[in-house]
Amino acid sequence: MSDVATRLDVLKTYKLYVGGKFPRSESGRVYEVTDAKGGWLANAPLGTRKDARDAVLAARAAVKGWAGTTAYNRGQVLYRVAEMLQGRREQFAAEVSAAEGIGPKKAAALVDAAIDRWIWYAGWTDKVAQIAGGANPVAGPFFNLSAPEPTGVVGIVAPQAGYGHSLLGLVSVIAPAIATGNTVVVAAAADAPLPALSLGEVLATSDVPGGVVNIISGKTADVAPTLASHQDVNALDLTGAIAADGPGAAQALEAAAADTLKRVVRPELDPFAQDWTNAPGTDRLLSFLETKTVWHPMGI
Repeated sequence: MSDVATRLDVLKTYKLYVGGKFPRSESGRVYEVTDAKGGWLANAPLGTRKDARDAVLAARAAVKGWAGTTAYNRGQVLYRVAEMLQGRREQFAAEVSAAEGIGPKKAAALVDAAIDRWIWYAGWTDKVAQIAGGANPVAGPFFNLSAPEPTGVVGIVAPQAGYGHSLLGLVSVIAPAIATGNTVVVAAAADAPLPALSLGEVLATSDVPGGVVNIISGKTADVAPTLASHQDVNALDLTGAIAADGPGAAQALEAAAADTLKRVVRPELDPFAQDWTNAPGTDRLLSFLETKTVWHPMGI
């Protein structure tokens, strides 16, 4: 019998993506990820509160550099991510197919849509100021100008239900936040973390600086409360909170976020009704922006 015929597959070991690196979970624990039929796919790291705190630290360290990057350059970086996704299209299609229990053609279409969405948001980086800012009429000899600025560190509970949630939905919540200069810590879908963890590999080999995107897999109930209560997290996207742990958990996270005056994007009451293939609009681009207003005297 030939060596090729007897060769064993090399099973992939997935890791967290934090600060541009791939650490194991602080606990050293993993959990089994299965496909839609219950078949084993891989072991994923079981993230902890300590992992979430480490990710927030990395995200905070990256804020100044990423927010200070020109909008044009951020667009170029996001476009590079789309290029890298395109190069690994077959891998992502297989992961999405297994995660969501759909056929190869539908999975490939969702991957293509995710790539297109990265490009769409890449095109908005140097245009969002035109719809979020402007010149304000005032009484007096002054110019009064409003300009959008990033909020800072955004905690995201990734989509965890519905058609297209594992990659397209993930991209749809990450891309607008970083396109506008924020950094993010993402609690990946607990039942479908592999596309998210593979996205970390794409980001690491793109031009995205370490710490801009941080991805934690594991139980949402272990990670999300840390993001909601952490004083160094400026905003919270609860898109996947109801699907992960129910309406009560989502309300508790929002209450915890209120203690530190975080901006909060609330989840859909029926997460399965969310259609990620719909045109995204600009709502998420504007969700995590602050407005700075500048007064300047007019010249004679």
